[in-house]
Amino acid sequence: MLKFFLTSVAMKIKNSFFFLLLFIPVFCFTQGKYVVKNKKGVDKINFKLLNNVIIIPVEVNDVKLSFLLDSGVSKPIVFNFLKASDSLKILNTETIYLKGLGNNGKIAALKSSGNTFKVGDAVNNNQDFYVIFDSSINFAPKLGVPIHGIIGYDLFKDLVVDISYTKKKIKLTNPEKHKYKACKKCETFNLEFYNSKPYFNASVAINNKNIPVKLLIDTGSSDALWLFENDSLGLTSKNNYFDDFLGHGLSGSVHGKRSKIDAFKLKSFTLNRPLVAYPDSSYTSILRQIKGRRGSVGGEILKRFNITMDYRKARMVLKRNSNFNQRFSYNKSGIEVENEGIRLVTEYGQNAISDRDSPNVINTNSVNVRAVFANTRKYIIKKAYTISSVRDNSPAAKAGLKKGDVILKINNNDTLKYSLQQLIYKFYGNEGDKITLEVERLGRKIKATFILESLIK
Repeated sequence: MLKFFLTSVAMKIKNSFFFLLLFIPVFCFTQGKYVVKNKKGVDKINFKLLNNVIIIPVEVNDVKLSFLLDSGVSKPIVFNFLKASDSLKILNTETIYLKGLGNNGKIAALKSSGNTFKVGDAVNNNQDFYVIFDSSINFAPKLGVPIHGIIGYDLFKDLVVDISYTKKKIKLTNPEKHKYKACKKCETFNLEFYNSKPYFNASVAINNKNIPVKLLIDTGSSDALWLFENDSLGLTSKNNYFDDFLGHGLSGSVHGKRSKIDAFKLKSFTLNRPLVAYPDSSYTSILRQIKGRRGSVGGEILKRFNITMDYRKARMVLKRNSNFNQRFSYNKSGIEVENEGIRLVTEYGQNAISDRDSPNVINTNSVNVRAVFANTRKYIIKKAYTISSVRDNSPAAKAGLKKGDVILKINNNDTLKYSLQQLIYKFYGNEGDKITLEVERLGRKIKATFILESLIK
C-alpha cells in the first residue's frame, strides 16, 4: 500500500494533506535482494521526519533521490520522473496501468527491471520499480521538500529494519547479523502478510466497547488510524465527527469522516483519545477484501514507538518513546496549505563604496578612505504558501479565505520565517485561539481573522 497521508506535522501535530494508495498488478519478478555490504552487516541512516512520514536518501542507478519509506507499498515507485532527474536511467521498461485510491481510474506507468538501488550501505543490484511519468503528479508541495519516490516491502523483506523516530535514524541489518536484546518494556506482535503488506492485531475502544481489529502497518501514512465503519461491530463515529477531505490519491481525491475514539490498545500500551478517519466506503471496497481487515495504523501513532520490523520472522517489536504522551490534535482552521506557487520578495542590503578623494575620511594609518554605504534592493523569487482547499462552513471559510490565496503573514509574522510544517502547526492550537492571516489574492492584500474551532470532542 502506497500512500502519503500527511495528517501530522513532525512535532506534535496532524494535518491531512493527501493519501495515496496504489494497487499494483501481480507480475513474476526475478529480482535480487538488499544486502548491507560492509564488515558489520549493519548500517545506520539519518532520515527526515515530515508530517509523521519518513524520508530517506536512495540512490537509483547512481542518481541521488529522496524516497518516502512506506511499509505498505510492494514495489518502489519513482514519480514526477521528468522533474526529478532527466539523467536517471531506467532499464528494461514496459508500459502498465496502475489503480490508485480515488475516483479517477487508472494511470499509465512504466515497469523497469535490472536497476541498482542503494540505501546507505544496503545495495540491490537487480531492483524492479515503477515510473509514473505524469508530471502533474507532484507531492513535494504537500511536504515542502522534494520527494522523488516511495520504497517499502523489498527493503523490509530482506533486512531487519529498526526505526528510531526520536533520533530520526533507521538501522538496516542483514538478518544473520541481527540479535534481539531482552526488553521488559517492549511488546512483540506477530505479522501476517497479504499481497506483500504487513498486518497485525490490536484493539480499539469505542463507546466503552473493546473491539479487536486487524490493521495494516502503514509507515507511509501520517494519520493515526483509519477504520472501516461497521455498525454491527461497533466501528462507528456516531455523532462525534465532521465530514472532511481526507487526501489526494493517485487516482483522485478521498473523502470521509474525522473523529476520535476512546482508546487504541497495543497489548500493554494504551493511547487515549486518538484521532481516527473513516474513509467513505466507496473508496475502500477493494481494501475490505482482505479477510478481517478493519483499517490501518499510520505515522501519528507509530512515531510514539521505537520499532523493529522483522519480516522474515514475521515479527514487530514496539517500545514506547518520548513521543508517547503527545497530545492528539488536528487542524481546526478548515484550510489546507501547500508549498506551491511563487512570491516576489524584496531584499535590501548595503554596499560599501570607497571614496579616497573625499574630505571626510577615516585614517587607516596607510591610506585615507571614506566608506560610503548605499542601500541596494533586489527582487528574489521564493516559494509561496498557498491555500489548497477550504472546508465548507469552517472558521477560515466564514472569514472569507479562498482556495488559491497566498499566505503572506500569520499573526503579523512573515510566513517566510516558517517551514511548511511550522506554519501548519499554527492551525493545531487550542479551541478559541485567534488566527490572523494576511493573504494575497489577484494582486490585492487581504486580512482575515478567525477563531480555531473544535468539531470533535
